[in-house]
Amino acid sequence: MDKHLELYHMPSCPYCLKVRRYMDEHGIEIPLRDITADAAARDQLKRVGGKVQVPCLFIDGTPLYESDDIIAYLAAHVAA
Repeated sequence: MDKHLELYHMPSCPYCLKVRRYMDEHGIEIPLRDITADAAARDQLKRVGGKVQVPCLFIDGTPLYESDDIIAYLAAHVAA
């Protein structure tokens, strides 16, 4: 069964860009939530994860932080 994934990010964040580049290079399409433009996304990030830190990959509602950890997860579970 596939997991529900969402990437919380900010367009100007270099670590977010690193993750988005990896996704682009590997044809990975995950819903993106821009916390600078979406107050509800920012609030959810803080409520669920306890902090406003991006990039954050939500995996079935569980937050995963740090760009290298997110890329490793995507490489192991999503990339073809």
